[in-house]
Amino acid sequence: MSHLTGKRVAILATDGFEQSELIEPMRALKEHDAQVDVVSLESGRIQGFEHFDKGDEIPVDRVLSDVSAQDYDALVIPGGLFNPDALRVDDKALAFTRGFFEAGKPVGAICHGPWVLANADVLKGRTITSVPNIRKDLENAGATWKDDEVVVDKGLVTSRTPKDLPAFCAKLVEEIAEGKHGAQRRSA
Repeated sequence: MSHLTGKRVAILATDGFEQSELIEPMRALKEHDAQVDVVSLESGRIQGFEHFDKGDEIPVDRVLSDVSAQDYDALVIPGGLFNPDALRVDDKALAFTRGFFEAGKPVGAICHGPWVLANADVLKGRTITSVPNIRKDLENAGATWKDDEVVVDKGLVTSRTPKDLPAFCAKLVEEIAEGKHGAQRRSA
């Protein structure tokens, strides 16, 4: 169970994240001995949601302005409606995200999380999935969209909704264990 020992993973989130989409990947990564940091725009705690109802607050481990993609081996972006909507217009969040692609490091995004990838301009020529209602945004960013529970494309792991979390978490662990993917680098 410890094939992620020594790996550091950033979960990029802010208020409005879908609680299960942060908690379940974090649990899976920690079960495999990864060190996981919740990275956010500000210090303190961030508010989770269970669909439209407030869920738990989660402590922030690191502030985005104090870290870089070089500090981590992989990135996870949970969904929820408000979380990726806020992150996709934050220049530091976009630069942080691009850094993982430029370094060929694994990235996972679920539900609305791929919105951040679209705005980071890393989807051209990639095959992904997401919650269906952002499909057109992702296609407009250059991605090919598939309606599958999990899609893996050269180190990029994407899923649709919380019901896909078992497949998402399994593939996320697998891709992080594999390490850098030369083909992960973003298209010019």
